[in-house]
Amino acid sequence: VQLQASGGGLVQAGGSLRLSCAASASTFRYGMGWFRQAPGKEREFVAAISWSGDSTNYADSVRGRFTISRDNAKNTVYLQMNSLKPEDTAVYYCAVGRYGSARSGENEYDYWGQGTQVTVSS
Repeated sequence: VQLQASGGGLVQAGGSLRLSCAASASTFRYGMGWFRQAPGKEREFVAAISWSGDSTNYADSVRGRFTISRDNAKNTVYLQMNSLKPEDTAVYYCAVGRYGSARSGENEYDYWGQGTQVTVSS
């Protein structure tokens, strides 16, 4: 499975961005997630969604500001990011999980996209 992430860019603090991640094959049975890596830091979990979309999981740092969703007909997962902060600046990666639930561990994901840069200016 190949993943193509898009939608990153430069935005002022308080602004919004919507990331998309399109898969080359069906991801219907699998959870999907977003992770991010800031300069000089390790990659961290951001959000995940179950195969059906009924269950979601968020990092504390983004809960209430970010929303993950998916369209199984389009093999696409989205990340709506509102009230962005400079500390949200990072390369954002989407991934396909090994299981159907919304997992937060990197080792629970088998396929990764190339990443899209999000930069939030103060």
